[in-house]
Amino acid sequence: MRVGLYLNEPRGADPIAELRETIARAAEDGFASAWLSNIFGLDALTALAVAGSQTPGIELGTAVVPTYPRHPAALAQQALTANLALGGRLALGIGLSHQVVIERMFGYSFERPARHMKEYLDILLPLTRGEKADVQGETLRADLALSIPGTGLPVLIAALAPRMLELAGSMTDGTVLWMTGPRTVAEHVVPAITSAAERAGRPAPRVVCALPVCVTDEPGAARARAAEVFSVYGQLPSYRAMLDREGAAGPGDVAIVGDEAEVRAQIEALGQIGVTDFVAAEFSARERTRDLLKTLL
Repeated sequence: MRVGLYLNEPRGADPIAELRETIARAAEDGFASAWLSNIFGLDALTALAVAGSQTPGIELGTAVVPTYPRHPAALAQQALTANLALGGRLALGIGLSHQVVIERMFGYSFERPARHMKEYLDILLPLTRGEKADVQGETLRADLALSIPGTGLPVLIAALAPRMLELAGSMTDGTVLWMTGPRTVAEHVVPAITSAAERAGRPAPRVVCALPVCVTDEPGAARARAAEVFSVYGQLPSYRAMLDREGAAGPGDVAIVGDEAEVRAQIEALGQIGVTDFVAAEFSARERTRDLLKTLL
């Protein structure tokens, strides 16, 4: 199992410089990957291309870019360009986002989101492979090719529901998970995505699992802090469904917390249930947590 880092949104006066330093340290510490969300701050693809281009070796991923605001051809063009800037080290994670965001903030319909993702992938994937996209879907259409060199860009989707896991396994390189506990990963995510890949004759999919992590001698306080920091994810329906499946009251219950031995054991257990990439979201006691994570590399 590869171990990576979840990159916090830079808050300083020079966010690109801050992000560059964070990526450089992650690479220096030996992490396999670093992942940046695309929410309402920096554009993740642009930021990673600029901030990560001078730091070789480490994979840089988006976790995730929402699909609805960008036509898949436009996203393919931007992702392939960013991948060139990064020397082929980009992992493109995409996702549906949430109904409250897509309908209320962007004004798009969130009707039948799995249909949207299927049509989106029908266009995006050929273009990232250097092929022409010729798709006449119900909601998305394309008839074009791109002239950007380079292929082999891994594409992963945020997949939690059964239909989305079917798409992830049968069409893409895997899934990017957030706020999904180990029992749900073992009993729901891994079996569904793996069987979908097998039926489609595809290689074993990547399962990128990101969770909050804190090494501490006060686990109760750390879980309370995680519950506060990540409270919104206990309210969004897709994450709420996974927390309910896990039997978790909220985000604090799926955070990985404890002393060094306890955190190590929890992370290593993820590898045993099929997680291929663990991504640590450090949220407290950062230096102590980082010291432990480096021993896992």
